[in-house]
Amino acid sequence: MKFEHIRHKPPRELQEPRQIIVACSPLRSNVNLSTIFRMAGCCGIQEVIATGQAKLVNKIARDGAESVKLTVKNSLPPVLKKLKQEGYILVGLEQTTNSTQLSEYAFPKKTALVIGSEREGLADACLELLDAVVEIPVWGMPYSYNAATATCLALYEYCRQHPDG
Repeated sequence: MKFEHIRHKPPRELQEPRQIIVACSPLRSNVNLSTIFRMAGCCGIQEVIATGQAKLVNKIARDGAESVKLTVKNSLPPVLKKLKQEGYILVGLEQTTNSTQLSEYAFPKKTALVIGSEREGLADACLELLDAVVEIPVWGMPYSYNAATATCLALYEYCRQHPDG
């Protein structure tokens, strides 16, 4: 079997816009936010909501700015309450006593994926608002993936489950 290299293969067309929003706690690293933003662009996601002193690193975020809206807010709990009122299912990406393994979770189409900060994770005020919590198993040290890596894995799983939008 022979493989031919195709550079910059055109993106797959979605039958409908994705109904997932990424909502981030204040992140310590704008590199992490920029990586999440770029992944959102690759996944056809229309909005990332960041809190705190959020700024994108253009070299990393790159083409995401053409298709993804970045909304910056002061605090995450009011954002989550509004998203819940709009019918989003709030899914936290966190290790908790009752979290579900990412590979076993069926994402609703209308999902707000809620990301905690790198060191502290999701604050209790956010955890109380969530409808579900998913975690990604770790087989080595440290005990968890960094915020950007975990978010990318979760977004890929959402897109795998909802390939057409």
